[in-house]
Amino acid sequence: MLDHLSTTDAEAQSRQRSADRMRAVAAEAVVGVQPSATIIETDPQLWRRKSREVRAAPVGGALKRAFDLSAASVGIILLAPLLSLLWLLVRIERNGGDAIFKQERGGFDGKPFEIYKFRTMVCAESGKSVKQVQAGDERITPLGRFLRRMSWDELPQLFNVLKGDMSLIGPRPHALAHDREFAEIDPRYPQRFAARPGITGLAQVSGCRGPTETADKVIARTGHDVDYAKAWSFWGDIEILWRTALLVVRKDPGAI
Repeated sequence: MLDHLSTTDAEAQSRQRSADRMRAVAAEAVVGVQPSATIIETDPQLWRRKSREVRAAPVGGALKRAFDLSAASVGIILLAPLLSLLWLLVRIERNGGDAIFKQERGGFDGKPFEIYKFRTMVCAESGKSVKQVQAGDERITPLGRFLRRMSWDELPQLFNVLKGDMSLIGPRPHALAHDREFAEIDPRYPQRFAARPGITGLAQVSGCRGPTETADKVIARTGHDVDYAKAWSFWGDIEILWRTALLVVRKDPGAI
């Protein structure tokens, strides 16, 4: 009887190991990465990504990080007068309230980080449900509407870049509640976490800026983000920066 139970347990363990191997192979086929890269899974309860193996670094490695540090440092120095003025104006509009909006968003490898923006709206920072901004949104303040149209509300994210939470270029980070929602819409979504999130990205210069209130928009943006993570190049980043500058000058219609 004991021998029979022992044999049954061994067979069950063997079947479990085989199933685990099959899932790992399937995951590699879906994600399309090398065996040494991170295979990301989704926990539907907590939206935590688990790594079967540890990813050494975000896409772009040391070269991308060196460029981020250099460009962000120069940007902060050159824009210091503008940053100070905007901080003061937001404080005045808010009657002395905090000028910086902080919210947890999904970063590299799915790990949450705190993003910085100038406050442009009257809303809660986080929660299980986060309402996306829409055209004509009544939560946007008068000054906030100008800042968002100029994309100046994103400038504090240069400090996120210095901290290593973000890159100048990469998939735009979403609120954690939206990460959970979008992952249900597009199974490719976790692949975008192979890169640090960016202040701007391939999706934003490809016509996918603005709210993602429909499944089609989520899928379109996710496609650009995954393409960026899989085919990163330094000169590709330079092109995206240039295209972003042109959009800002021409007043991108996707800016809300």
